[in-house]
Amino acid sequence: MDNQEQKHQRRIRYKGTHPKAYKEKYKELQPEKYPDAVAKVIQKGNTPAGMHRSICVKEILQFLQITPGQTGLDATLGYGGHTLEMLKCLNSKGHLYAIDVDSFELPRTQERLERLGYGPEILTFKQMNFSEIDQIAFESGPLNFILADLGVSSMQIDNPERGFSFKREGPLDLRLNPKRCISAAARLKTISQDELEGMLIENSDEPNAAVIARAIISEIKKGIDISTTTQLRQIITDALKFIPENKRKDEIKKSCQRCFQALRIDVNNEFEVLYEFLEKLPAALSEGGRIAILSFHSGEDRLVKKSFQHFFREGVYREIAPGPIRPSSEECNTNSRARSAKLRWAIKA
Repeated sequence: MDNQEQKHQRRIRYKGTHPKAYKEKYKELQPEKYPDAVAKVIQKGNTPAGMHRSICVKEILQFLQITPGQTGLDATLGYGGHTLEMLKCLNSKGHLYAIDVDSFELPRTQERLERLGYGPEILTFKQMNFSEIDQIAFESGPLNFILADLGVSSMQIDNPERGFSFKREGPLDLRLNPKRCISAAARLKTISQDELEGMLIENSDEPNAAVIARAIISEIKKGIDISTTTQLRQIITDALKFIPENKRKDEIKKSCQRCFQALRIDVNNEFEVLYEFLEKLPAALSEGGRIAILSFHSGEDRLVKKSFQHFFREGVYREIAPGPIRPSSEECNTNSRARSAKLRWAIKA
């Protein structure tokens, strides 16, 4: 019956004084209801669960020099932090396109920004890969500014159901768009030992690639289904027991990070789509248009650097960053996830 009282739903209870599991962090996951609790987490230098803290915002805005009336693109919407700051610069004049491949996070970010008053007259959302930037430029015309933040969002890392982190139990998924391609678990079922070793070297410079690849393939040949994040972490941990005990814990952590990174890059074809994006960039920019790209590991940074240098030599870009811009020490101290970031930029001739 319509008038029937709904049963009250109690929030999830947790052991101890502070929630540890992702779903238990009800205050962090509802920042609009608990701003004080969220502020305390940020003050400690941590990122609240379900949120993302944008990196190099000041440096990016200083370079892009956004003015009202311009047309731009945030090629990696994520949580929308960079998008919000760029919208403020437009001051309700001009237009911003915001795209993301993540079918799970994009609607949530769209809802947040629309609640802040940014409607279709100033902001257009599209779920698509940034390698399809030519489609955006066809609709928008030449773009005055473009930003691409290549890092994985904190929301993706923190949610164990997405399988991005080895620190929490979850399905070994790692897909940016869960509705497309195959999961990391499925990928491991089809890969050879040589291919896996090559992937770990190429995608993450893993020094123990041969040992880890051998251990993973050995488990698969036994008929073991590596379907969870903690299963893969344990295999890596067991494979690296030869490392001296005083260095083992730290080295295992680094290898886990690198292996998960390598698998994520492979599953999502990240290098291929980045290369396609970089090739299409010049045609999408207006004369004097500005592009800023934030990368988080050496493979990405090399691709960006080489592309910018190539088009600079060809006279397509009139100016490029002489070197990577790093986050300030103050930002790194307050947000540990900023430490590996490198910002490069280019200006079209």
